[in-house]
Amino acid sequence: MRVLTALLAALAIAGPACAAQTVSLRADTVSADGLVTLGDLFEGAGAAARVPIAARTGSTVVLDAAAVQLAARRAGLEWDNPEGLHKIVVRGGVAPPAGATAARGNVEVLTYTRSLAAGEIVQPTDLAWSKAAGAPADAPSDADQVIGQAAKRPLRAGAPVVAHDVGAAQVIKSGDVVTVSYEADGISLSLEGKAMGAAGVGEMLAVQNTASKKIVQAVVTGPGQAVVGPLADQMKSDRSRRFAVR
Repeated sequence: MRVLTALLAALAIAGPACAAQTVSLRADTVSADGLVTLGDLFEGAGAAARVPIAARTGSTVVLDAAAVQLAARRAGLEWDNPEGLHKIVVRGGVAPPAGATAARGNVEVLTYTRSLAAGEIVQPTDLAWSKAAGAPADAPSDADQVIGQAAKRPLRAGAPVVAHDVGAAQVIKSGDVVTVSYEADGISLSLEGKAMGAAGVGEMLAVQNTASKKIVQAVVTGPGQAVVGPLADQMKSDRSRRFAVR
């Protein structure tokens, strides 16, 4: 009886110590270095704060919320994911000071459904909305802002879409022959020149006049085509407004 009483007393003392520690996801999930830890993700992680979860090789890393929840549980932490997140976006940088506030999770973030190589054109089926703990600063609010754009670098499936990772698909390469047109008030002129760089539709391009060797700044309208004058000004204005709403 004494042995049983002592065993029960020991279990009573040990029980609370073995219970999982309840934690909450940080309002702003930030990793200051290339290693994402439980302390980067959760407030009150305690001794488990240094437990590594993933490596961050780019400006952000996207973690599967269910996998994070399991890893936390194994480390003695209990996160019930009250917002029903599917993804957790961790960005590089310095975490905000204690007491600072930020937008809470359960944010809809546009993500890639497949990996894209540099130069590939983003198609409607390449994008999907997912729940995440936060959104990058330049995340687009509309898929139409990305569809038809070209990847500037390799993009990973599941990664959040950010505006600076995509741009107009290049339709003119350096050295290409370009016809530059001007139209206004019934006047129509054109000249041939050499592209001094690469550009996509709507982008500025330096073109060297084949005859005079002078360089003009034109706006690309298609493969081998560019414009100057009022139409170019209108295209630049439209492009500025489009990027301003991103």
